[in-house]
Amino acid sequence: MEFTTLSVTAAQHVATVTLNRPDVRNAFNETVIAELTGAFRALGDSAEIRAIVLAGNGPAFCAGADLNWMKKMAGYSHEQNRADALGLAQMLHTIWACPKPVIARVHGDTYAGGVGLVAACDIAVSAEAAHFCLSEAKLGLLPATISPYVIRAMGEQAARRYFITAERFDAAEALRLGFVHAVVPADGLDAKVAELTAALVANSPNAVRESKRLVQDIAGRAVDDALLADTAERIAAIRASDEGREGVRSFLEKRSPSWRPA
Repeated sequence: MEFTTLSVTAAQHVATVTLNRPDVRNAFNETVIAELTGAFRALGDSAEIRAIVLAGNGPAFCAGADLNWMKKMAGYSHEQNRADALGLAQMLHTIWACPKPVIARVHGDTYAGGVGLVAACDIAVSAEAAHFCLSEAKLGLLPATISPYVIRAMGEQAARRYFITAERFDAAEALRLGFVHAVVPADGLDAKVAELTAALVANSPNAVRESKRLVQDIAGRAVDDALLADTAERIAAIRASDEGREGVRSFLEKRSPSWRPA
């Protein structure tokens, strides 16, 4: 695919999708949204890719919505606004539902929709100096399309606070809330991301994909007979799968499984 707002590279089964609008702090508009949707759909379908890193070029990870895009939206009708917002909602869902694990590599400022991008990822690693802000209420707006992912990522009580106060919070607070999984010095960011991608690539691609789906499907469900049957069916199916059989055989034979890079 050809991109004007992103840089996409791949090496050793890992793709890196980089927001590449440093002059506007990687703020997004309709083009960014369309390109992110297309990139994650393509990478999700790629047999060669086992993990995806989402990063930003320049001083910020993502400053939220582009000002020129916001000016254009100010003149939209209700239906135009709804269609525009649905595009953003679908992009976030594409990242969240991507069959490959996604790591957010966060640095600098991460505002509004940028917070939503991080929340839609499976793992988030932040530089110590990064700051976050759900700034929509300052503008008379709502963090509506990002809310399903942000609430899941930081919890209802924290979301309630930061949605209505629009306060900035730092990486240490994001870690305390569980919104990010690790905070490291800026010069250690790439090493930490590489450590995580290496762990992902070493695992069974099918097991990683099904584990991601398992969390999404099981979280919040009642522990009842239907859930017991569902989880039993999942483990039965993966035990009988090619990778499940290979994983057990390789463990018993004390060798590396076939999917693990040499």
